[in-house]
Amino acid sequence: MASEKKKSSYISGKESRRITRFNRKITRKLEKQRADYGKNPAGYTTQMKNPGNVVEFDNVCTYFFSDVGVVRAVDGVSYEIPVGKTVGVVGESGCGKSVTSLSLMQLLPRPAGQTVGGEIRFNLGDGSAYNIVNTPNDVMEHIRGNRISMIFQEPMTALNPVFRIGQQVDEVTILHHPEMSKEAVKARTLEMLELVGIANKEGVYDMYPHELSGGMRQRICIAIALACSPSLIIADEPTTALDVTIQAQILDLLQNLKNKLNSSIMLITHDLGVVAGMADYVVVMYAGRVVEKGTTQDIFHHPAHPYTIGLMRSKPVVGKKVDELYNIPGSVPNPVEMPNYCYFRDRCEMQCGHCSGQYPPEIRISDTHIVSCYRFMDEGQVLGYPKSVDVEAL
Repeated sequence: MASEKKKSSYISGKESRRITRFNRKITRKLEKQRADYGKNPAGYTTQMKNPGNVVEFDNVCTYFFSDVGVVRAVDGVSYEIPVGKTVGVVGESGCGKSVTSLSLMQLLPRPAGQTVGGEIRFNLGDGSAYNIVNTPNDVMEHIRGNRISMIFQEPMTALNPVFRIGQQVDEVTILHHPEMSKEAVKARTLEMLELVGIANKEGVYDMYPHELSGGMRQRICIAIALACSPSLIIADEPTTALDVTIQAQILDLLQNLKNKLNSSIMLITHDLGVVAGMADYVVVMYAGRVVEKGTTQDIFHHPAHPYTIGLMRSKPVVGKKVDELYNIPGSVPNPVEMPNYCYFRDRCEMQCGHCSGQYPPEIRISDTHIVSCYRFMDEGQVLGYPKSVDVEAL
């Protein structure tokens, strides 16, 4: 058994060299394509399918070209973020939540990490949109922090320890509004500190990050993200490092600020309670694909996919005694060698006859509720299959 396991994970020197040559060839080609698209605005300008959305992910494929093979971190992901709404993205660690947001921000560790297929359409508000996948760096510099901003999940490391708080918040405004005077920039920063609930704004302006608590640092990260009144805020597990009372304050703060600025929020989290309280729509991801999406009401009161049902069963319920919490059996498939059938099949307790076939399509089971599961094949409307990219053909 041990020898079989060793054999399955072993890569010879010859195979390793082949993978390295292949990765180098593909990443050079993809980088050249991006550069070519960026030379002409027609290469990255497009139209939104629905002008009521701020972002549309359309069959996005983001792969990492590693030393052991191609890791399909995000593989055919499609969902929308409507204007002025909060979309919660949930799923276990490694399912592709954060990689999807990094693809939108173009913060992938290139050249190893590449968005190799699909479109990410970002609404510019004037009827046109950018396809972020092909947008050049000089254009992205005007979008990041200005039109789309991100609250990172670790406030302890997101702030630079050698600069004062005021300098770090000022920097965003100076970068995107160079015409503003120093006095106007500082006034804007103090206004943002007050907006995120910091009472001693003048004092905090001159402090270093180590002088603040975790909750205060998280508020600073939010102030930096909101400094230019973005139309989309990506909150990547914004309450992970905070205690429960501070979590509630931060979430209330985000909700209030979203309403004030009429921004949309992409909320990435493991906490189903946070999603239930904040999100208008929920996207459930598993192994790099969306398995279910719908309104919060749909997902929490009528979960359809076996994985979503397992997530709901595994959360503790106040006032209910159990000997042990439910856990989903088995483990996630190897991202380098994904199966050609439903990724959840080997862990599923609700298999049906169709499950031995190819990966299930997206099936609409109500006006707002979509699931990728063969159990609904006969009662829903088939919308289409997620499409992987054949990297050998690139």
